[in-house]
Amino acid sequence: MNSGAGPKRIENVVVVGGGTAGWMTAAGLASMLGSTGLSVTLVESEAIGIVGVGEATLPHIKFFNDTIGVDEAEFMRATNATFKLGIEFVNWGRKGDSYIHPFGEFGLPNEGVAFHQYWRKFADAPGVGPLEDYSLPVVACRGAKFQPPSDDPRSVLSTYRYAYQFDALKYAPFMRTHAEARGVSRVEGKVVDVVLDGESGDIGSITLEDGQSISGDLFIDCTGFFGLLIEQALQTGYDEWTKWLPCDRAVAVPCEHMGPLLPYTRATAEEAGWRWRIPLQHRTGNGHVYSSAFISDDDAQETLVRNLEGPALADPRLLRFVTGKRRKLWNRNCVAVGLSGGFLEPLESTSIYLIQEGITKLLELFPVDAENNVEREEYNRRMDLEFDRIRDFLILHYHATERDDSEFWNYMRTMNVPDTLKERMELFAATGHVSSYDHGLFLIPSWIAVLIGQRRLPDAYDLRVNQASDSDVAAQLSGLRRHMAKAVASMSGHADYLTKNAMIERAL
Repeated sequence: MNSGAGPKRIENVVVVGGGTAGWMTAAGLASMLGSTGLSVTLVESEAIGIVGVGEATLPHIKFFNDTIGVDEAEFMRATNATFKLGIEFVNWGRKGDSYIHPFGEFGLPNEGVAFHQYWRKFADAPGVGPLEDYSLPVVACRGAKFQPPSDDPRSVLSTYRYAYQFDALKYAPFMRTHAEARGVSRVEGKVVDVVLDGESGDIGSITLEDGQSISGDLFIDCTGFFGLLIEQALQTGYDEWTKWLPCDRAVAVPCEHMGPLLPYTRATAEEAGWRWRIPLQHRTGNGHVYSSAFISDDDAQETLVRNLEGPALADPRLLRFVTGKRRKLWNRNCVAVGLSGGFLEPLESTSIYLIQEGITKLLELFPVDAENNVEREEYNRRMDLEFDRIRDFLILHYHATERDDSEFWNYMRTMNVPDTLKERMELFAATGHVSSYDHGLFLIPSWIAVLIGQRRLPDAYDLRVNQASDSDVAAQLSGLRRHMAKAVASMSGHADYLTKNAMIERAL
């Protein structure tokens, strides 16, 4: 109890659990709030392993790293990182199909009309070609090219962003060094008890195996799927989404890298799930995400191993999960960040993004004192929106398919989807429009990439396209297509860029 005149100030934050989530949280809090006198302690046990397969990211990670003062070249070397301009999806609409979801725009807007509306009308005209030819990051991916975006908004080289592919097992130690340099205290030990305040129900302290007690004003649960604080202690509850996202297991194995160093992740649809391929400097990360209701663990592992591009570097590792989220990510004086808050499978590399968003929103709404109902409710509202909208986008990949070659795909193609997704799909089918929103990760170009990439062409297009003459628009399209190809031709090869800018640990 606070004996002072007002509510107790938040002065001590305890992060329980290390790994990517724990050390990103600690680094973020210390970097942005350390100067305010906030004390940050991280408790972890070396005896408890981390998941550590989240190797692919979204462009937001660069903003996070830049904000907390991470040097990009140093980070790239330390984590054997490569650049990422998008995600290739193979066999999703039909077997044999391939498209790339780019981290950038398609074409250039004209008179406020989205570019794909023009492309939809003239797609069959000579010299126009596929939509992906009008996305600079897609063309760069296909050519294994990379360079940072231009700062000139008039340049086509400004129409994209980039992310990273890195070794997650090396990222956490890198973040630890960064966090400890900014005052974070690390305590080694396994938590054996969580002590709740008998009056408020808040977490008062945690007890370690050696008997040490650590108290705090705000606790961050980064203990993974187990949810030691948010679930085991506070019994927050969990909303499952397995009826829409039934993949519940993954088997992962690294292998030797073969071929050119590609600046993108690949997701290849299989009989009952999909395989990932993530190229790093020193190896290739591979995994098979699948539904145990439609394929056995042995068959899933055999599918993964059979498709490795080079010799395996470790034994396959099996992971189990349940898609969904906690009913509250901030409950009482505990915030769940990372897998402890929820998991929506790694199809669009959203796991580390959700960690980052959890940290960023906590920083924006960080409470001054223990009476933080308003901040807590707003945090939960915003994070609920993030999860819901990512959920819908992931479901889209599975549902917008023509595949009927397995029980899994028949189920995914014909299932009832959330109304929020159904409405977006119906609007696009009728008009080619994608409704926008203020909060949420995937913006209009992302939806366009998946919908058109998986053969969901709209029945109509924006009538404002007809304001320009057909010959003028067709000429502009073919000219822009050539301009994209020329711009990419001037870019460095991905591996060459890493080498020239001292971003590699060893020669590629």
